[in-house]
Amino acid sequence: MKEVHITETVALDDVAKQIIIIDQTKLPNERRMLRLSLVEEFYEAIYLLQVRGAPAIGVFAAFAAYLAACSIDTDENDVFFEEFEKHRNYLNSSRPTAVNLSWALGRMEKVAIMHKSDPIPVILDALKQEALLIRQEDEQACRAIGENALTLLKPGYGLLTHCNAGALATSRYGTATSAMYLGHERGYGFHIYCDETRPLLQGARLTAYELAEAGMDVTLECDNMVGALMASGKVDAVLVGCDRVAANGDTANKIGTSVVATVAARYNIPFYVCGPMSTIDPAIATGAEIPIEERNGDEVTSMWYEKRMAPEGIKVFNPAFDVTDHSLITAIITETGIYYPPFGFGRSDS
Repeated sequence: MKEVHITETVALDDVAKQIIIIDQTKLPNERRMLRLSLVEEFYEAIYLLQVRGAPAIGVFAAFAAYLAACSIDTDENDVFFEEFEKHRNYLNSSRPTAVNLSWALGRMEKVAIMHKSDPIPVILDALKQEALLIRQEDEQACRAIGENALTLLKPGYGLLTHCNAGALATSRYGTATSAMYLGHERGYGFHIYCDETRPLLQGARLTAYELAEAGMDVTLECDNMVGALMASGKVDAVLVGCDRVAANGDTANKIGTSVVATVAARYNIPFYVCGPMSTIDPAIATGAEIPIEERNGDEVTSMWYEKRMAPEGIKVFNPAFDVTDHSLITAIITETGIYYPPFGFGRSDS
């Protein structure tokens, strides 16, 4: 068994007080590394999708909270915590749907409060250790998700995925792609189908790129070809990531996921949602309560074209995510195990 090399997506340079990321808006044509040190740069990196994917956003947010705290110039704890809270709220407003953002920032806030009476250098060290722990936990969770998912798959399977829930979206391995990486290392011979994922093309630019780089057998198709592909019998299972899971099992993921789930149900193809337990939000009863980010219409009309491909002034509906109803989900695969319907993540027995 040969382990696949995977580049670290989000890294902390504590000496330079910078976060190092791959600028995912430039892939696959340019592998550009960014070194970010200002709170405004951290916000823009999340909002502009230079860093993306719920787990990676969580890790990035933890590092950002730590470095934001390091930038506070005061010896007074009250002033420090007032400024830290401003930075935390600012970062938390960058994207509303991915729960890992608020989850990671919440963890950082709790650690800071636990050390509220300590000298500021002690608080900063505690924040750094928590951020590094969040990153380590994410890598371990992704591998465990892959191991759990692999128990549901057979060698030679055709696997369909949507958007990018790969190594680029996490600390390592990915969520939906973790089983693909592990299976590739173990000679499972999977054939991977990647939805293009309009309008930002994460499947084409990112998933197809990273899986092909790892040597996997990958085929790219447009989103509206998924019905024809499934009807051909080439897809044995669908694996997707998630940005937030409601208590009843409804999941928010990149726009188009609910369409894939609906078509998979039509052809009796298992539809698996892969994500760490941190993406589960038991405070939200159903997917109807998940806030859905709506983005600039230029992403649809002109972003990827040399010339504008829609009439000037046309109205554009451009939600970044949709909600897949729990009734369409075969199982939710986490690092702690595989959860089957009926989902009940708000209950103590879930």
